[in-house]
Amino acid sequence: MGRLWASALTFLPQKWITVQAGRWAASSLSQSAIPWFIRTYDIDVAQAEKPWQEYKTLGEFFARRLRPGMRPVAQEASAIVSPVDGLISQMGTIEQGRMIQAKGMDYTAADLLADTEQAVRYHQGQFMTIYLSPRDYHRIHTPVTGAVTGTTFCPGRLYPVNDRGVTSVPGLLARNERVITYLDSPFGQVAVVKVGAMIVGSVQLAYEPGEAPGTRLEKGDELGHFQFGSTVILLFEPGRITWRPGIACGQRVITGQAIADGRT
Repeated sequence: MGRLWASALTFLPQKWITVQAGRWAASSLSQSAIPWFIRTYDIDVAQAEKPWQEYKTLGEFFARRLRPGMRPVAQEASAIVSPVDGLISQMGTIEQGRMIQAKGMDYTAADLLADTEQAVRYHQGQFMTIYLSPRDYHRIHTPVTGAVTGTTFCPGRLYPVNDRGVTSVPGLLARNERVITYLDSPFGQVAVVKVGAMIVGSVQLAYEPGEAPGTRLEKGDELGHFQFGSTVILLFEPGRITWRPGIACGQRVITGQAIADGRT
């Protein structure tokens, strides 16, 4: 059934569906769906920057900012923090350039980054995949203090990135559209990979890529946001981080929470 489902997804007009859904979510007609969205996904509206009634569209509410102080950033100099709210779906070592997508399925760092030279930097390094559900806060923040050294846009498919999608489509995370930010930090180069999905194709950056090289970002600064839920993958060079105790697959993390300690 998984293979049939994956085949059916392949023939769907994924980009057309995503564009149409995005247009509707950006229209004033979608405002009436906000209460339904809040109830369906059990969203804590008390954390939002402003009352839900003040959001003019569902898309605006989905990409809402939070009230100041709702996501404090771990301040220890060595702390590397989660860039998003979400569920850790996979983490571990990039063995021989490969990362686990799901049980029995993997993909390469070279395919994910669409850059063989960049991928070599992360061989035997560490990675973490964080899945954002529709209920989550969808702003993406900087996991480390550092300078932007590059941004890569990778065109691709828009498969759903939920459990069924990831376990049915081989190499899904390296096949979907991606936007990659590279950060030069005290703990080596860190790649922040933002993966699009069906109805989630658009990733908005908080900086201008053409002007970004050399721009310094502080840990916790905003990098961008998803226009609907998706996935963020972090890549670290070998020997540069140690995961914090208790950080494991299946655990929920929030923006600013310490997930690892870096080594200089």
